[in-house]
Amino acid sequence: MRRPHIAPTGFERTFRDDELIVSKTDPTGRITYANDLFVRLAGYTRTELMGAPHSIVRHPDMPRGIFKFLWDTLATGNEVFAIVKNLSRNGDHYWVLAHVSPTFAADGTIIGHHSNRRTAERESIAVLEPIYALMRQVEEKQGKVAGADASIPVLMAELAARNTTYSSMMFGKERAA
Repeated sequence: MRRPHIAPTGFERTFRDDELIVSKTDPTGRITYANDLFVRLAGYTRTELMGAPHSIVRHPDMPRGIFKFLWDTLATGNEVFAIVKNLSRNGDHYWVLAHVSPTFAADGTIIGHHSNRRTAERESIAVLEPIYALMRQVEEKQGKVAGADASIPVLMAELAARNTTYSSMMFGKERAA
């Protein structure tokens, strides 16, 4: 399924702190499982989601560098956490704290990925939104591939200037100044 062009509405969808979005993908990021909450928030039917690239819910406000960081980490066999703004089919958005881990075959080969997503801390979003905007500015100047590589140091520099880390921001250990 080709991702349709969707104009963001600016309206945020929310879900309860005790709810968990779950999805699984094949090694290339195509969806193989989506729980009911993911289907509801994404606004697609389960049939439309199955086999679609997980990027079907990528919001244009999200810098490509965050996804490059995510995929590079997964390729090493490690889990990764990220705060992500997703886009629903109707243009609404929803923020998540994503925990993505590789799924391994018996021989150690990565055969897919498993992602659990919870609500993201509002304070973390408030700090990361302007940093994500700076990352996107770099990406727009340098193009998709080069921009994704160039935007990651922007993230690290901005967090260092705040004397915090990405992990600390995600888990609410540091707050907006």
